[in-house]
Amino acid sequence: MTHRLLWLLLIVVACAFSGTAYADSKRGSNSNEELKNVIIFVVDDMGFQAGCYGNEVIKTPNIDRLAEAGTKFTQAYCTTASCSASRSVLMTGLHNHATGHYGHAHGYNHFSTYESVRSLPNLLNDAGYRTCSIGKYHLAPEYIYHFQEYRNQNIQGSRNSVQMAKNAREWITEEDDRPFFLYFCTSDPHRGGGSDGFSNFNNKTDYYPGVTPVIYSPEEVIVPDWLPDTPECRAELAEFYQAISRLDQGLGLLLDTLKETGHWDDTLILFLSDNGPPFPGAKTNLYQPGANLPLIVRNPESKETGQVCNARLSWTDVVPTVLDYCEVQPDPGVMIRTTENRGEVAKGGKKVPYFNHGRSFLDVIDQKNPEGWDEIYLSHTFHEITMYYPMRTILSGKYKLTFNIAHDLPYPFASDLQESPTWKSVINSERETYGKRTVYNYIHRPEFEMYDLEQDPDELYNLAYDKEHQRAYEELSGKLKAWQKETLDPWALKWNYE
Repeated sequence: MTHRLLWLLLIVVACAFSGTAYADSKRGSNSNEELKNVIIFVVDDMGFQAGCYGNEVIKTPNIDRLAEAGTKFTQAYCTTASCSASRSVLMTGLHNHATGHYGHAHGYNHFSTYESVRSLPNLLNDAGYRTCSIGKYHLAPEYIYHFQEYRNQNIQGSRNSVQMAKNAREWITEEDDRPFFLYFCTSDPHRGGGSDGFSNFNNKTDYYPGVTPVIYSPEEVIVPDWLPDTPECRAELAEFYQAISRLDQGLGLLLDTLKETGHWDDTLILFLSDNGPPFPGAKTNLYQPGANLPLIVRNPESKETGQVCNARLSWTDVVPTVLDYCEVQPDPGVMIRTTENRGEVAKGGKKVPYFNHGRSFLDVIDQKNPEGWDEIYLSHTFHEITMYYPMRTILSGKYKLTFNIAHDLPYPFASDLQESPTWKSVINSERETYGKRTVYNYIHRPEFEMYDLEQDPDELYNLAYDKEHQRAYEELSGKLKAWQKETLDPWALKWNYE
C-alpha cells in the first residue's frame, strides 16, 4: 500500500510540473494591459423560456438585458441532451464519442474523459489565465478539467445564484493582473427535491438568502406544443418558471459586477443551457426541444447590440470561439486519436497538433444570416449508464436526419423524467398522446427519422422512408456516415451490421 501511494504521489507531481510542457499555449500579442476575460454562464435544463425568446409570461429581466447588449442566437444546439456529457463537449470542443465521456460522471454512471484530452480550463491555465469554477461541475476526471479555484461556499446546491454571484465578485476583484476565465453554472432550473426527490423544481419561497421569489400560477404559464396541457404539467411549469427567475437574479448581479469593476468592456460573456427542459420530449432527446437551445453572447468588441443571429452552430463551437477571442493558440500536445489508438497517450510522449470538432463563430456574431452556417452534427449515446440509446444526427439546410442506432430498444427514461408528475399523469390516465406525438411513437422509434423542419417543426412526419425524399435521405445519410468515420465514432461500425 505504501508503494502504491508513493507511486500515485509521483504521478501527481509529474503532472503538475509537466503542465506547460504538455500545452505551452501562446496568447499572441495579447498582454495584461489588454485583457481578454471570459465568462461562460451555464444553466441546467432550460429551453427558450425567457422574455427575449418570446415568452411573455416569464420574468427574466437580466437574461433579456444581456440579449439587448449582445447577440441572441436562434439555431444553437447542444450535441448531446444530457447534463454531464454536454458539459464535457462545452469544455473540450469534442464530441463525446471522441472523448469517452458518453454520459453522467457522478455516482454509479462513472463516465469520464480520456486522459489525453485537452480542456478549455487547462488550455487557459497554460496560457496565463486565472480560472475559477463556481457551481455545478459534473465532469471527470478533475485533472482534465482543472480550475485553479472553486468558489462554492454557501451556494446551496448551486441554486442560490445570488450567493454564487457574490462569490464571483470576490474572486474577480482580487488583486491579480492576469486575465480571467469564470465558469459559472447554476443547478437551476433542473428538477429539485420534492417528497420523492423528483416532484418539483425546488419550489422554495424563503430558502435562498438574497433571492427574491417570483411566483407563477399554473393558469398563466405557456404550455409548449410538445408537452401535454394537463394540470400536472402546468403546476410543474409554474415551478420551472420560478427556478428560471431565480437564476436570472444571479446573472443580474454578475453583470452589475462587471460594470462596476470596469470589466464590462473586456469580458466575453456566453449564456447558454446544457440541454433542454427536464420533461420527456426534451431532455435526453435530440428532438428540437431537447437540442435547440438558448445562446446569448456579448462580445465587447462588437459594435452592434441587440442582434439576432441565425447561424446554426453547436456546443463544439464554444471552445474554438473562446480561444479565438482570447488569441490563444495551443501548442502541440500529447493527444493521440487514431483508429488504432482511441484516446490513449502515445508511448514516448509523441505530440500532435491541437484540434477540436468545432469552429469559431466570433466573426459571425454581428451577422443575421451568415453563409456557410447551416450544417451541424449531434452525437448522443447515454444519459445515465442504464439509458443506452445512441443517436447520431445531421442538420443540413431544412432537413434533419437522425440515426437511432438502438432502434429495436424502447426509448429509455431518465429517472427524474420517469417519475415526473407530467409523465405519470399521462401514463396513469392511459392517454394516447403526449403533446403532439403519440406515446407509442415516442417510446418506439424507427431506425431513421428525417424531418423537413421548415414544413414540420414538430418533427411528426418521418420522410426517411418516403420515396419522394430518397435523394435527400441518401445525401444526408452519406454525410452522417462519413462524419462518424472522420471523427472516429466507434458506433460507425453499426452501418455495417445490425
